[in-house]
Amino acid sequence: EEADKWFTDAGESPFMLFVYEVLPEKAELIPAVQHIDGTARIQTINREQHPLYYDLIKAFQARTDVPILVNTSFNTRGEPIVCTPRDAIECFWTSPLDALVIGPFLLEKAWSNL
Repeated sequence: EEADKWFTDAGESPFMLFVYEVLPEKAELIPAVQHIDGTARIQTINREQHPLYYDLIKAFQARTDVPILVNTSFNTRGEPIVCTPRDAIECFWTSPLDALVIGPFLLEKAWSNL
């Protein structure tokens, strides 16, 4: 429901199959999702598909005015992708991430500005 406000001619993309140009006026707000050519591979969702993730995005939007989260592999340089909640927590504490959501749980580092 927000994709067309951030990307040129964006439609539904529930499986990250499509690349769209980031609108120039939004580019500086989402540098982590923009490729060097000004595009982004997006995944769109709605509340029916995934209520918990949808609510997380809406909560992030309420705090930041940005309804976009980065969807990427979860690992640090030289380490394998996390496979278990324990892996995720260990990676979180040794990375520069501010927060980690696992199911209904939110972990935040004490210094986080969230």
